[in-house]
Amino acid sequence: MNRRGEPFEIESGLPESEVRAAAELAEVAEAPSPLRWFEFCRKYVAGRWRTAAAKSREGMADGLAAVTLAMVKRGDDVPDDETLRLAFRWGIVPANKGEDPPPELKAAYECVTKEDRPLADLPDAQVFEDVLYRVSYKLDGTPAAGDTYKRRRRALNAALEHAVAVGELPENPLRQVRRKHVGSHDVVDRRVLVNPVQARQLLTAVSYVGSWDRCRGRRLAAFYAILYYAGLRPAEAVGLRLSDCHLPETGWGTLTLRETRPVSGKQWTDSGERHDRRGLKAREASSDRPVPIPPVLVAILHAHLKEFGTAKEGRMFGNERGGVVGSSTYWRVWEEARHYALPPERVATPLAGRPYDLRHACITRWLNAGVPIAEVARRVGNSPEVIHRRYHGCIDGHEEAANARIDLALKEEGDD
Repeated sequence: MNRRGEPFEIESGLPESEVRAAAELAEVAEAPSPLRWFEFCRKYVAGRWRTAAAKSREGMADGLAAVTLAMVKRGDDVPDDETLRLAFRWGIVPANKGEDPPPELKAAYECVTKEDRPLADLPDAQVFEDVLYRVSYKLDGTPAAGDTYKRRRRALNAALEHAVAVGELPENPLRQVRRKHVGSHDVVDRRVLVNPVQARQLLTAVSYVGSWDRCRGRRLAAFYAILYYAGLRPAEAVGLRLSDCHLPETGWGTLTLRETRPVSGKQWTDSGERHDRRGLKAREASSDRPVPIPPVLVAILHAHLKEFGTAKEGRMFGNERGGVVGSSTYWRVWEEARHYALPPERVATPLAGRPYDLRHACITRWLNAGVPIAEVARRVGNSPEVIHRRYHGCIDGHEEAANARIDLALKEEGDD
């Protein structure tokens, strides 16, 4: 024993207090460093990559990239937010692990991977408040669209639930948040809807886009007609094959949809192509969806096939080389067609601002024609609940009908 009456350890000859202190220091040295945000995201995405669709991979990366802006410590030389997002999206792709980032992303990638916070910092009140802001708002400070907000929140929630499951976080802090999103509601804006005259003018204007020889617009006129008369999504029309079409000489025809070709960057697909090949949205991969089409659309498709034939793989639509029509292609053609078809004061409005708005116009037209919501939902591949929620305010005469019922009730009660 020493002067304090403390025994010595026989093996080392040191007092027990020094032995305990040395053991505690050794435990601290051997303890693993806290898991940092980027490394957590890399492992999480790698685990989900194999079973996720390309659009799901991209959506997951986008949501986590938004959160990353709150999980990076800020200094004087931190790159701008957009470059940080791009660096994160590049680094999160499993195939890029161990590779050098592109020169323009090198500084941002260093920041994302070395200046990121530990995952355990995320529940901190100040940090988490910034996380919620990044999920809800765009880089310019304006509220994110409703769909964007929901997608980012789903991505964050799934990642945090995984962190809890593997023991990296004690609980998911997002569960305690019932914050109301301040962005746009998930309903169709009546201002985007075209009437039949405007629709015909737009479809005609498409054929005037580009030179006659290259057929840049004429090649896609029937593509837009399918969105307007059959209510297809653009990604469904892109993948449509002649074998999926029943086009009689007279009367109604049928399009039987079996796949969709959503656009994703090459880094998100297994094939390395920009267009993923997927089953129909919200359906089993082997299921199909027959859509009756009116005689006017049948005639348009006959004319298209007579002039252009089919593209590669028997697809109804293709680019100049017969490949898959890219979203940038049909967006550019549509933007030019709007300038030809609409008065100058209408070009700057939301009217038919996107090709997808032709689908909205089709669905609205069917509802106003009295087609039951369930049948509309079946034809366009949505649930009746979605159709009712998104198009409730687009049905003509809805307010008048409601007012008439209220008037009748008041008269029966003697309050007229």
